[in-house]
Parts: sequence; structure tokens; C-alpha cells
Amino acid sequence: MQKVLGYMRKAVQQYGLIQDGDRIMVGVSGGKDSLVLLYGLTLLRRFIGIDYEVVGVTLDMGFTGEKMDFSPVEEFCSAHDIEYRIIKTQIAEIVFDVRKEPNPCSLCARMRRGALHDAANELGCNKVALGHNYDDAVETFIMNLFTEGRIGCFAPSTYLTHKKVTVIRPLVLAPEKEVRRAARKNELPVVKSVCPADGHTNRQKTKEFLCDMERKDHGFKDRIFGAMKRANVDGWGGVDWAPPKSKD
Repeated sequence: MQKVLGYMRKAVQQYGLIQDGDRIMVGVSGGKDSLVLLYGLTLLRRFIGIDYEVVGVTLDMGFTGEKMDFSPVEEFCSAHDIEYRIIKTQIAEIVFDVRKEPNPCSLCARMRRGALHDAANELGCNKVALGHNYDDAVETFIMNLFTEGRIGCFAPSTYLTHKKVTVIRPLVLAPEKEVRRAARKNELPVVKSVCPADGHTNRQKTKEFLCDMERKDHGFKDRIFGAMKRANVDGWGGVDWAPPKSKD
């Protein structure tokens, strides 16, 4: 966990993600990333020198049939004195049964974001932390480039004026392999998703493409991420970033 905490501390400092007095709601899907983020933020506040609160929130998507059991997450949070809530929703029913979306991920993501932002307001949280890691950032950049023909990515920090909350991503400098290792070594209670689209998405195809390119050309992902930072795509250069001076 020490490596991941180092990446998180660097992200917090480089992108100004957390300030004194913040009450941060972590969106806990039950996957490795969100659990590592929740545990990491709990540990980080002990030594980073910033006074903030952490609360974990899980959206019960309302899948029919097989249910997701979040009781291990509840037990983990109780053991580590972490405030934790489960909020029931009808997102799965709307996406899969009512709308019968052939490509459900986009609508589902929008509805989940809306529900999380509303929950943050209800719980008095001024920030929402999401578990996107380093690999997610590169994948999103490539998806936007190849699928939509645009240069862009999610930002390390985004203020939503209509909800008055700031979305932060403290894991964005942590490689997925380190997040996976931290989840395994700390025996975090990962809950398997029952979503029928899990593993069959455009993101999964992009992940496989990048892994294949990385095997053929080591450092491929790092060079993409470096380009994002140097161009300051969507704030990836950091809070102190400035464009390079032109040479005479």
C-alpha cells in the first residue's frame, strides 16, 4: 500500500485535490480501485498534513436476479472506523429493462454520476472522489481520440457548478498493477460486478489494445501520458503548469 499512497500523495499535491476542511465522498463500486481509494484516503490523512473527512458511498444499482453483496465492505469499513452508506437506486432497471439500451454504459455512467453528486449534497460532502487510475486516464484519452476523433480526457479535478461539488481522482498517477497489488496484499473485500455488460465494453477493448502495444513497445502508455501532461490536456499538467517558452 505504501507505493499507492506515494502516488496518491503526489497527485494530491500536484493537482491540488484536497484542502483542509474537505468532506470527501468516495464512490465505492466494490471494485479494487474504489476500495483502494477509500482505504488509501483513510490512511493518507494520518500523515499528509491536511485535515479532511472521508465517507464511502455505494450505489445499489438494483440488478434483478443475482444480487451484489456489499456486507464485506460494510464490515471492512466498520473495522476501520470509516463512515459508509449504501444507497438503493433503480439505475439497472431503467437502463436494461425500461430503456433496453443496446449500448448501456453511457447512460448508466451518466445516471451513476448524477446519483453520486446528489448523495454528496445530501451528506454534506463538498468533494466526490472516484477511483480512476493511471491506466484509466490513458485508456480514456485513446478512446476519445479513436472513437470520437477528439483530444481529451477526464480531468484530475473538476468543479461542477450546478451541483456545487468538486470531483477528484486521487489515484490518477497510480498504475493499475500497483492498485491491484495493494488490493490483494491488504485483502480488501472486492465485490464482483453482476452487470451483464461487464468485460464487454469499448473500454475493455481499448485496455486490451494498450496492453498489446505495451508488450510490443515498452513505455508506450507512459509516452501517451507524458504527451497529455506536456500539452496540459484537460489540466493534466498540474496546478503549476505553464506552456513551454518558445526558443528564439
